Amino acid sequence: MEFKDKLAVLRRERGLSQEALAEFIGISRQAVAKWELGQGYPDIDNLIKLSNTLKISVDRLIKEEENDYFLANIMKDNTNTEEIIEFLLKAKTSTYAAYGPKEAPSRPQSQDLHYSDGDYLYIDSYLGAEQFGGEEAVWYQGKPVWCINYTGRLLGENFSGDFLKDALRHVTKEAPYRGPALYQDGDYTYHCYSTGSFEWFQGHEEIYCRSVKIYELFFHGGKLR
Repeated sequence: MEFKDKLAVLRRERGLSQEALAEFIGISRQAVAKWELGQGYPDIDNLIKLSNTLKISVDRLIKEEENDYFLANIMKDNTNTEEIIEFLLKAKTSTYAAYGPKEAPSRPQSQDLHYSDGDYLYIDSYLGAEQFGGEEAVWYQGKPVWCINYTGRLLGENFSGDFLKDALRHVTKEAPYRGPALYQDGDYTYHCYSTGSFEWFQGHEEIYCRSVKIYELFFHGGKLR
């Protein structure tokens, strides 16, 4: 497998867009696109950064091999990653963000929401109200494959749960953790920042009302093995 193909496979497996990978490396998205098209090649400094970001040795990244068992498994796993993300987007926009029905509490006074589709199951379970914490997780054929833990709090009287739900319905495939990087409606502004990839990430979200911060939440998570 050539470098350009390995790079595309590894980037997608980590859940990174070309823009996100470029930001990690400190280059332009166009440079990443050219590398994946075979129209350019990174210098040694960028190869080291790619190695660290994609969690693969420089030697294995640049060496061409006809039968690379490691990358073959990554390509197989990448399909599973894309399936998980597609399912997760449907689950997130069908439960809390969509005022979905609550399930029976799994723990004392917990709020639980479920969503299933074929072999996949999603559960969001949280505790508290004005200051709260919880976990979202995905199972595939009964096996847990991904989770996110979060804790948040209200900071002002003007908090709008309707606005938060509206923002969360705009979750993106590139960062399928909470809401979009920026969402605005009237006096309210939502921000979400994250680092890492679908395999291992962390971040936080905030809501401002007329430039006053009224809500914050921190999250982290990744794939389970």
